[in-house]
Amino acid sequence: MATKDWAAKTSDVPEGARRQWRADRALRPPMRSPGRPEPSRAVQRQFWRLIATGITSAEAALKVGVSVPVGTRWFRHAGGMSPISLVVPTGRYLSFEEREEIALLRAKQIGVREIARRIGRDPATISRELRRNAATRSGKQEYRALVAQWKAQQAAKRPKTARLATNDRLREYVQERLAGTCAGRTAVSSSGRGRPRGKG
Repeated sequence: MATKDWAAKTSDVPEGARRQWRADRALRPPMRSPGRPEPSRAVQRQFWRLIATGITSAEAALKVGVSVPVGTRWFRHAGGMSPISLVVPTGRYLSFEEREEIALLRAKQIGVREIARRIGRDPATISRELRRNAATRSGKQEYRALVAQWKAQQAAKRPKTARLATNDRLREYVQERLAGTCAGRTAVSSSGRGRPRGKG
């Protein structure tokens, strides 16, 4: 039945092209299902916190909502010790451990949104990280944790121009205040705009 349907759909295709398609289909290996996505990093942290309390991997797995075989695999592969930091990332910047995780997932062709979900970050953060800190020496962008960490550290150390050097009005106001000769009661914001202060 399937063969007849396929023949009907390709009836307008030249015979030579159809023979090539049939040959390609015969040689093509079966597509492997990627299966269910890995639980998020937050779930894994909770699992290992429960393990630290002394309960079994089966009990911890059920409590965090994953199957017992998954919990057992996590426990055995890690030798009973958490392979990830149990500290929830709350900082503004990515840690080296997070960059290592991004590199591993990227090597597996995992998408940006799924990477973000697994490490508990915003997709925009992951996209920006891959764009800014990828290695480019080979002529194409390849994300490597060590290179990304080095680039991020260099960017953080880069000297930045002080606001007083670029804002003449703010600089004059500060100089007058320091000299005690500031006339009037006008506050100058860092954007250079003045606004009158209220009394009191």
